Amino acid sequence: MDSPHAMRPAAPSSLLPTRRFLSLYLPHWPTDYLKRAEPGLGSPLALYERIKGGLRLSAIDAAAGQAGLRLGQNLADARALLPGLVVREIDRPLLTAAFADFADWHSNASPMVAVLSDVSAFGDLVLDITGVAHLFGGERAMLITLLTRLRKLGYSVAGAIAPTIGAAWAVSHFARSQVVEADQLTPLLDALPVDALRLSPTQIASLTQMGLTQLAQLRPRERKPLQARFGLSLLTRLDQAYGMLEERLTPRLPLAERYAERRFAEPIGLLDDVLMTARDLAIQLGLRLEAEGLGAQSFHLFLYRVDHKVMALSVNAARLTRDPSHIAKLFSHRAERLSAEYDAGFGIDMIRLAASSVGELDGTQLGAFVTQDGTADLTQLQDRMSSRLGTMAVLRTQFVATHIPERAARLVPAMVHVPTPTAERGPVQQRPLRLLPIPEAIAINAEVPDGLPASMIWRRVSYRITKASGPERLGAEWWRSGQRLQLAPIETPPPPEPGKPAKAPPYVPDLPRFNPAAVTRDYYIAEDVVGRRFWIFREGLYVPDASPVWYLHGLFA
Repeated sequence: MDSPHAMRPAAPSSLLPTRRFLSLYLPHWPTDYLKRAEPGLGSPLALYERIKGGLRLSAIDAAAGQAGLRLGQNLADARALLPGLVVREIDRPLLTAAFADFADWHSNASPMVAVLSDVSAFGDLVLDITGVAHLFGGERAMLITLLTRLRKLGYSVAGAIAPTIGAAWAVSHFARSQVVEADQLTPLLDALPVDALRLSPTQIASLTQMGLTQLAQLRPRERKPLQARFGLSLLTRLDQAYGMLEERLTPRLPLAERYAERRFAEPIGLLDDVLMTARDLAIQLGLRLEAEGLGAQSFHLFLYRVDHKVMALSVNAARLTRDPSHIAKLFSHRAERLSAEYDAGFGIDMIRLAASSVGELDGTQLGAFVTQDGTADLTQLQDRMSSRLGTMAVLRTQFVATHIPERAARLVPAMVHVPTPTAERGPVQQRPLRLLPIPEAIAINAEVPDGLPASMIWRRVSYRITKASGPERLGAEWWRSGQRLQLAPIETPPPPEPGKPAKAPPYVPDLPRFNPAAVTRDYYIAEDVVGRRFWIFREGLYVPDASPVWYLHGLFA
């Protein structure tokens, strides 16, 4: 199974920054979780799954383990050994998702939390507590706090703090819960079995056959023969545990370096209290960003429930901001949209407001000589509307560098500021105020085949053209040859219903359909007798003895 954390060779130990990791080992997490979810579930409890055509135990609780049951044991044998055993079929997707939420809840202790899935998809957590332990009164007090609150929730748990991820995992699994200092690392690891290296069962069995049962026996041996027989993973795990190779964890939640949080002596539950706290945290976060000359576009509100669950609420701004009032309004509008889904459970004991997508934001001069053009107010209005209605509900027009009319503009979310491609400024051309969604076929009469139009038939209505100017020739974009332009087809009447006379077809000449291979368009501005102006074009170049195809593309005001 792949590790969720990246590896890279470490620099000499004297140059490495000192980091501290806290590992939590929950050996009976699947059964403990189900007992919390279903209080009436009996004990001893075991979970089974079908493996190689047989039913085998995949998780057991503490009582089943004390009775002599073991993982991988046949279900029939387990029931014979323990007649009162309560069994359930394991639901791995459910447990994996629940353990991920359980891991996120621990971000109230450290913002960097990862699930160690090298041995199992659930049961092992690691926290990077560098620079965090002082908030709990020291590393030992922090370890005791985390272990105590989990045991009060009904979980069997062990933990350890060490300079490396591998050492913290090994001590939490194969030694008593403790804090390991850097000078204690080597002698403590030497006394542990080879199982403490997060190796595969095949590797552990082979090492045991060779008589290598402890890390003290493994460490001084020649490395090349070990790599040739057991692979590079053995040496990698060994070096990671002893701090010779750096191992970094990948946090489940995005790491936010700038955040403000508040812990409550008594849990809160009302949404109004949550929004009031969010406003206070926005003020604190805004002051910090202002002191650093920064602003942010994304803000995340994490609500930590007492039943080890986390609710996350995120909002985005179109431009960098640190205005507390604006940030609070974004969360207020988003909360109105999601109020039906809000569930505080048994209460919320901590709220954290974090900022991401951070960038430099200079201060704004406010005074009598400042010109207010309303741009900032309009941007904030778009942010609030997008937060309340959804990002795709508030759109704006973005210009595109192309001369094809239907491609010259597109709709994008108002909150997304994508740079508009620039092009060399050409001569100013007249364009209609309104373009049709799809150019519609029309019939044109002209005095000469390739001359100015004299009359037009559009939607079965005839228009007499008195003035016309053009043509303005637009060539197709050769680099888009694989994309087809969309034009409205000629309208065809539906088939008549049985027993009823057929309806007369619309008065539209039998024109050919649009040819996507056409390379040019000749556009004309035509005006009829009452002053209506149309933007029409002829598809392709004029070909003798062939009827030209015309389309109406837009209407002038």
